[in-house]
Amino acid sequence: MNDKEIESVSNLEPFKRYQYFIKKIADFEELWTIINGSGDFALSDIDGKVLISFWSAKEFVNSNLNNGWENCRPKKLTLGDLEDEIFDLIASENYLINVFPVNGKSGFVVGLDEFARDLSDELENY
Repeated sequence: MNDKEIESVSNLEPFKRYQYFIKKIADFEELWTIINGSGDFALSDIDGKVLISFWSAKEFVNSNLNNGWENCRPKKLTLGDLEDEIFDLIASENYLINVFPVNGKSGFVVGLDEFARDLSDELENY
């Protein structure tokens, strides 16, 4: 992935980044999140809701390790990890999913049901 692609995707509006994300993770069967120094998922809080953040590529994560995430690192997840472990965590903790935050601003925030449905719909194309 080159700097131009990182910049152009990062400049898309949040919903367009979400659509890009869904297509990419369906295609490559992996996604990225961030973990803190303790190895726990780095979570954010917006309006009293806890969010877990996901990106489609490590390069996007690296370009966003600022604004309080300086001591965090990228963690790759497979679709299997997502379906077998992460969905259960999100459901049990009532997290929302923050897809593709950039420059310290939230991305497209979505609930688990909508996210799972959109991903499942896209996976049917493969």
